[in-house]
Amino acid sequence: MALTHRVSKELSKFLAPALHIAGDCCQQSSKALNLVALSIMHMPSQSSIANWTQVRGFREHRISTKADKLHKPAIKIGLLSFIKASLDEFEGTHHYWLNRFDKNNQLFGAEGIFLVLAASVFDCGITLEKLKTIQKRFPHINIMGLKAIHSSSDQVHLIQSMITENIAFPILLTQQTFPKIEKGACYILFKNFRSPVIYHEKDAGLEILIRAVQELQEQLDDDSKSLNVVRCSSLKQDSIIKDECSFSPLQNLLLYHPGCVSTDESNNHIFFSDCNHHRILVSDGNGEILDCIGSSPGFEDGDFESAKLRRPAGLYYHATENSLYFVDSENHAIRKADMGARTVKTLYPTKTSNKGGTYIWNWIMSKLGLESSGTTDVEERAEVFDSKSLYFPWHLLKSVDDNNLYIIDRRFQTLWIMDINSGKIDEVFEGSPRILEICEQPIMKSMSLIDQIPSDWFPQQTKKSLLLGDLPDSDLLSSLATLHNHIFICDPVGQRILKVNRESGFCSNFQLSNLGILGLPYWLNYPLETIYAAGNGISGAPIDHLQHFDLLPGNIKIHLRVDVPMDIELVEPLQESCIWCQARGAATETSGMDEVPESLYKAGVAQQWYDELDYLATPESESEINVQDDDLDKNSVVEDGKVNFSCGVCTSPGTSEVIIYAVLYCKLRRVPNSNEGNLEEQAARVLDILSSKRSGKIQRDLWKAFLLQSKDDLRDLIFMKPLHVRIRLSCRDHPKADIGRDTVTNSSIKVDVLLN
Repeated sequence: MALTHRVSKELSKFLAPALHIAGDCCQQSSKALNLVALSIMHMPSQSSIANWTQVRGFREHRISTKADKLHKPAIKIGLLSFIKASLDEFEGTHHYWLNRFDKNNQLFGAEGIFLVLAASVFDCGITLEKLKTIQKRFPHINIMGLKAIHSSSDQVHLIQSMITENIAFPILLTQQTFPKIEKGACYILFKNFRSPVIYHEKDAGLEILIRAVQELQEQLDDDSKSLNVVRCSSLKQDSIIKDECSFSPLQNLLLYHPGCVSTDESNNHIFFSDCNHHRILVSDGNGEILDCIGSSPGFEDGDFESAKLRRPAGLYYHATENSLYFVDSENHAIRKADMGARTVKTLYPTKTSNKGGTYIWNWIMSKLGLESSGTTDVEERAEVFDSKSLYFPWHLLKSVDDNNLYIIDRRFQTLWIMDINSGKIDEVFEGSPRILEICEQPIMKSMSLIDQIPSDWFPQQTKKSLLLGDLPDSDLLSSLATLHNHIFICDPVGQRILKVNRESGFCSNFQLSNLGILGLPYWLNYPLETIYAAGNGISGAPIDHLQHFDLLPGNIKIHLRVDVPMDIELVEPLQESCIWCQARGAATETSGMDEVPESLYKAGVAQQWYDELDYLATPESESEINVQDDDLDKNSVVEDGKVNFSCGVCTSPGTSEVIIYAVLYCKLRRVPNSNEGNLEEQAARVLDILSSKRSGKIQRDLWKAFLLQSKDDLRDLIFMKPLHVRIRLSCRDHPKADIGRDTVTNSSIKVDVLLN
């Protein structure tokens, strides 16, 4: 009996800090000290609170007895321990992770703030939008999902939701039974795996969650605040690499969730949103890519190459202005692309952060890891919402008189009417019946195209939708457009664009070409400061080839020969725009220079000064002619199934490293007399190429099942195969010529790379 009493007393001490309950209510009672469960109550109104006091580091709220009758679901004490234990491995006896690849992911640890969305079904976009907003506003806290495993079809549907909603946080799937998950979605907020705070999703508005996270941060003492600052700074370089970048293997497909499309009949142009790649592609009616709007995720105006977007969606081409209006969904903005000037500007909200010298200051702050350029306005608006503010808009329609833009959210719950000239939102309407009433003409015009699409295409979709009244497949509203005699439709399952002949009804893949214009994907194009900060490796970027060379300093030409697997073929030759080369240490990259000045052969300024004095005092020897190479062009040549290209560096005595990134646009090779109908083998091979070797088997099987939903020949699927080569050079001192001066040497090395 004494032992039982002592154990009960110790457990009571352990459970005491966990009595900080969600919202404005918490009851401390004998029920709360139950050894099996922690009672969590529904949030009452403010009037039910009598008073509260601060006791022993946690808040005690005294409420009326009416609160005892409210819903009291229980969460087992072992839940936090289960989450903590699962962080160390991708797949365990009772769990596995989705959307997480790095076992040593620094975003997870025993210390810090966690916000967990626990739900039986991740199917509510509004719930996920709350987490996205919090994740953007508090990038240093750990956000994750927790879901009970049900059927395999349920898990494949989760994969579809991850792509459709662009979920960037990891999700923990478990076979363990937690009553809290089964009884509806909730948020679990805790720090250092103690004192969990439970918020019922139906009661927890965005403002409540933001305020709760802020209050939890304020509880940190000065030492922990300093630790978090250091930790956040150390992760800043990783955030540059992974900014809004999903861990999905489908990220390396040519198109990743093509969502919306618009056309320009007069110029034979097609615009479509490559949503999860944060860009808009412009092609002609034959599929030749003419331009690309957007460079990387962010919120920044400028020319097409530097503008930053976050999940562009609905599009409307204004022929008179030769401008493309589009929804910048996760920036909660409407933006305009001037197709003639090739510039992007924001219509709503009005931005001032890029004016004058402020842009330069934001750029400097972002490089120091202290601020993300251009996103401040959006993040500040996440805390306080105006009734007219855009919140995750998706569809974009023009009014009959062309004076207004109709902006609709993805679930057809809110309509914003914007004056196209002033950029002001004049009216806001709620509810799908009101939306259908106001926008009936443009909506019905677009939806009428569905009747001309072959019915056998629709079974590929994961579900039928009735988001807007009784209109089936209303979520395809912005995914359909006509150009001359064809209908173009975005296929979010097959990750492609379909082309339907309006007369014959024949449906085919819209084949894209001129892919080199897209350049190197933003998630592979690392700034030099990131390379230095990352040291010997960059998180999420496995090295395909690493080789060491001992050479004399001088001009070094690097010839790379890449052996492509037999079952892969290049869609187009490797272009110069798809190759990125950078050198660090005692080397300078010179591939793009027409003529390399001799001064670059010396790293030290003092050495260059002495060499200039020597040059004035001594005539130049004929042996010291700067040999100019005409073969520094990076355009690749394919010989014997191998891709050949070159780059050049200038080195000084010391050690250096050359980092080379390239991207090959490929597809599975069609082998004569092979089993062409084996979709499972095709899907497995595509996943072998696209997915990280560090991902778990269960996760790979789920992605394979998702690819098989397309029911099409996966050998038509174009994907990007990244190439990462590192060459380390050790250069001894310059050999001395007869006159005592350092000589300039010209060397070349050959690097053979086997691409898996």
